[in-house]
Amino acid sequence: MAHVQLADGVLNYRLEGPEGAPVLVLSNSLGTDLGMWDAQVAVWREHFRVLRYDTRGHGASLVTAGPYNIPQLGADVLALLDALDIAKAHFVGLSMGGLIGQWLGIDAGERLLSLTLCNTAAQIGTAEVWNTRIDTVREGGEQAMRDLGEASLARWFTPAFVQTQPAQAQRITRMLADTSPEGYAANCAAVRDADYREQVGRISVPTLIVAGSDDAVTTPAHGRFLHTQIAGAQFVEFAAAHLSNVEVGAPFTQRVLTFLQAC
Repeated sequence: MAHVQLADGVLNYRLEGPEGAPVLVLSNSLGTDLGMWDAQVAVWREHFRVLRYDTRGHGASLVTAGPYNIPQLGADVLALLDALDIAKAHFVGLSMGGLIGQWLGIDAGERLLSLTLCNTAAQIGTAEVWNTRIDTVREGGEQAMRDLGEASLARWFTPAFVQTQPAQAQRITRMLADTSPEGYAANCAAVRDADYREQVGRISVPTLIVAGSDDAVTTPAHGRFLHTQIAGAQFVEFAAAHLSNVEVGAPFTQRVLTFLQAC
């Protein structure tokens, strides 16, 4: 593990793969840390310099007072790239990471080689849903995070995956249970306030949209909206719920790799 110093704290990251290879940045979903991508990294680092990081408020990265916003989280990515002297990179983001990717594509497209938006939407959920969750976490603290970890099984994975891969499902949901309540609530506000429905058409870098057929959080319809709005975007749908990279595994890894290698 390593970190870069931001103005208000440290951003935790891991950089793996051959020096001189194109850089591939991976951005996590709300409530997970960089270990969310473990299944992909073994393959992707053979071809790319893979840069994973813990989003502000998560894992071993800084937890600052909220609320956060997506431009702030996107600026953290740019600060990380600058600190590591990386001019351009491929970017793969899932859920909240996909919102960060949309902001980068809209406002900092010159830093991107490509963009992969997984299980995300131009607008995720409603203010009412997010405000309720923020209030729950602020009132319940660490116990509320543990409760959310258990409740997230049904949102993040299909019943079949939970039944056949219980250890893997629990490994991921423990990340949510271990997340700072303050950091989680601050990031919930960032997701709540993000709405890129009018701006995503400005994305001009090569883009792949990944959806899960059983994803009730960011549905295939959300993915198809992004597909229709972003010129030249590709679209793929897997039989999975919200964390398709974990649930699908190798087919997800290979499909994204094929896209990246063609960019």
